Amino acid sequence: MAWSNRYDHLREVTREDVLARAKTLHGRHRMDELVALRSLFAWAKRSGLILRNPASRINVGQIEYSVLQPLAPGKIDRSVAAATTPAARLVLALAAVDVARVAQIATLMLDDVDIGNRRLTIAGRVRPVDGLSLKLLLDWLEYRRERWPNTANLHLLINNQTATGTGRASNRWIRGPLRGQEATLERLHVDRQLEEAMAQGPAPPPPC
Repeated sequence: MAWSNRYDHLREVTREDVLARAKTLHGRHRMDELVALRSLFAWAKRSGLILRNPASRINVGQIEYSVLQPLAPGKIDRSVAAATTPAARLVLALAAVDVARVAQIATLMLDDVDIGNRRLTIAGRVRPVDGLSLKLLLDWLEYRRERWPNTANLHLLINNQTATGTGRASNRWIRGPLRGQEATLERLHVDRQLEEAMAQGPAPPPPC
């Protein structure tokens, strides 16, 4: 989401930001994302991380929603077990550790990976690469070189279809290994956002 390029904290997101985002979404995808945003900001407000919920009173349609809770370890374990290929394991780490969205994962380029300095650029924002993500990146890059040594595709993640061209992999392919799991890539992404927001601590008191 473009907010991560402009803001450093959830408290900076405005109602106008949420409405602008909602205008770009349709159908079930719009409802799911707005429910996740409302839950995220409601949790952040109760935890003292923000002063107001910018997603409150925004209509999401006919769907019941509840406050989003952190994923249970068992659900995450089942998703980890379902990620059985180098690509799937890297995708899971990018969502759960590096806070990348599905579309951002699909558009990552080889130049976005800086192995020497252990950095990864996601949607224009540079993030440090931890030990797990580094290992999974190296595993994937080795597999990629062996599987498609002559590909001209500069996207980080490629498959049999995209290796013969230069286009990105589809969101459906990126999501594929975790389809049917409760800990989807979207939920893992939001779960990591909750964890990072908590680590930032409570919002400062408003000025007198």
